[in-house]
Amino acid sequence: MAQVEATTERIISADAEKVFDALADYENTRAKLLPEHFSEYEVREGGDGEGTLVHWKLQATSKRIRDCLLEVTEPTDGQLVEKDRNSSMVTTWTVTPSGEGKSRAVVTTVWNGAGGIGGFFEKTFAPKGLGRIYDELLAKLAAEVEK
Repeated sequence: MAQVEATTERIISADAEKVFDALADYENTRAKLLPEHFSEYEVREGGDGEGTLVHWKLQATSKRIRDCLLEVTEPTDGQLVEKDRNSSMVTTWTVTPSGEGKSRAVVTTVWNGAGGIGGFFEKTFAPKGLGRIYDELLAKLAAEVEK
């Protein structure tokens, strides 16, 4: 099994704290940001950053649906980590200042991919597909916080 990684980033015209708070608000804001690839969204514990337990299904392709149960931690300032209890998938959101009134939001997801030829295709195509999904989410985040 090879590790697969997908990274997407965006400069957002809002302070880093405002952007981070919107991402960490699983109770209200996060659900509004999710593209159509996400379904069955449910906050099971917490709802604001560290200590949140959130569930969703992620349909990356027409045939590939991940049932995710994510534990949220905040290991450092400006960082949210979502670890999936159902797989090896870990998503890290990092928000940092990027000039006056702007921030840089980066999302990186890593997981242990399949072996063999299937693993080759997963490592080749999955990061691009997931990148498109997260690019859409970051665009919605920008629209939400730049109001």
